[in-house]
Amino acid sequence: MNVSRPSSPRKKKPQSAYKKRPKQKKQRWLSVSFGLLGVAAVSATAGALFAVGLTSTPLMQRKFDAADASVFSKGDRISSSNLQMPELTRPVNILVLGTKVLSSDLDDPPPELKNLGYHALVNSFDGLTDTMLLLRFSPDTKKLVVLSIPRDTRIEIPGRGISKINAANAQGGPALSARSVSHLLGGVGIDRYVTINVQGVQALVEALGGVTVYVPKDMKYRDDSQHLYINLKAGKQHLNGEQTLQLLRFRYDRYGDIGRIQRQQMVMRAIMEQALKPSIIGRLPKILSVVQSHVDTNLSVEELVALVGFATQVQRNDVQMLTIPGTFGDVKQYKTSYWLPSHSRIQNMMAQYFDFGHANQPEDTSGTRIAIQDSTKQLGSVEFLLERLHSAGFSRISTDDGLQEPIKITRIIAQQGDETAARQVRQALGFGEIRVDSTGILDSDITIQLGQDWQQKQ
Repeated sequence: MNVSRPSSPRKKKPQSAYKKRPKQKKQRWLSVSFGLLGVAAVSATAGALFAVGLTSTPLMQRKFDAADASVFSKGDRISSSNLQMPELTRPVNILVLGTKVLSSDLDDPPPELKNLGYHALVNSFDGLTDTMLLLRFSPDTKKLVVLSIPRDTRIEIPGRGISKINAANAQGGPALSARSVSHLLGGVGIDRYVTINVQGVQALVEALGGVTVYVPKDMKYRDDSQHLYINLKAGKQHLNGEQTLQLLRFRYDRYGDIGRIQRQQMVMRAIMEQALKPSIIGRLPKILSVVQSHVDTNLSVEELVALVGFATQVQRNDVQMLTIPGTFGDVKQYKTSYWLPSHSRIQNMMAQYFDFGHANQPEDTSGTRIAIQDSTKQLGSVEFLLERLHSAGFSRISTDDGLQEPIKITRIIAQQGDETAARQVRQALGFGEIRVDSTGILDSDITIQLGQDWQQKQ
């Protein structure tokens, strides 16, 4: 998808090592920000070592003026230590920004990058954001919410006019990004930010020892101008850092950027589960090196360790992954690709998952749209499921291409964040696990990914 060059008044001078002019490339990477979640899933012991390793290292690599600093909840404390492991003292909203800067995006690239013959990656935090997440750590409910914000979301950037939300970082850094996200979400407060660049994602995956995921289909792509070469085969496999970026940068599927958000959420879950292994402690020095060189954040050491300690206590089903609800805009009408947010559904989502504002009137769940994906490929499996759902009064049911990944336990995915409808479907079936994430069928309310456990319920 093509993105128009953001138009704005005179820009602030970038604070990073390189002077940057906003420019967008067709190839994008999505999931730079899942690194924070991988680090946050380390054990409590690892968290203590993490704190010791960073006591002398400043985490913030950019300077804020007083106005920008005040955007982040005026610096209110979010943790306390009391001579023990730091702990969160209240719910915390953290904005995660993922950036990719190429040598061709710089007004004055360093000499070693000028004559390479291709657009090389630069270790910078400026520029358009390819990934935006708002994370909510809730010590009262023991839940972690991850809200993905599509980079093409159409919004009025405060003081800059209508644009795609990913332009906010290029025009005003993390403070303007935070203002823009808060504006999109009805005024919710944002406590801290984390920025990580694409090199950091690759290095972090390597530091974690790679990640095991199921690649949904064969992926092949070549772009000599960026030295981007994607060549992955479908199936379950252990990916290194470079291969993980290939999975996340691949753009040729029916959902475009939303499809990449789905792969991002899939990889985030895999990293969180794998990072709980005891062997991760031995990898902490490498992780620390990545944080020091590829991450910019206004989190303090104490706060970072508090987040680590909290995340180790979160159960898998209490990690809830959402995407800003909306629809694809008409390219002919807008002259570019937009994700048009649904503000009424955003309001409901913020009330339910971020404890902010008030929900609209609850919708009638009798019209719940259910999509079925069958991973079993066994005769009679879908028919069995249809019979159960029809008997329970569900009528808006469709079937999609079979899920290639074989799964044991049926997943009942609340695609739009509607846990009430998901519980009703679970009650009708009598089996399966509920997941709040956006990895199902885009235009469904509930996606059922049928696993082998259906045979036990016939």
